[in-house]
Amino acid sequence: MPLISPTIELAREEGEQRGEQRGEQRGKQLGEQQLITRQLKRRLGEIEASLLAQVQTLDIEQLELLGEALLDFSTVADLAQWLSNE
Repeated sequence: MPLISPTIELAREEGEQRGEQRGEQRGKQLGEQQLITRQLKRRLGEIEASLLAQVQTLDIEQLELLGEALLDFSTVADLAQWLSNE
């Protein structure tokens, strides 16, 4: 079994950690997107695909803000207005 230098091993471990962190972040973002989308549909009914596509582009912080804001929405126009301000 060949020996791996400590530098290479450290770089490999750091790369794995970064990959895990990115995966966790992406998983959290996808979960937030799914939750917010379900909440929007329940509150507002049918929503245009273009608006849902905009929701899918939001980062986690924006999704959390939208999650709070949607409690005040009464129409799809409220969502469109919120997205245009982001």
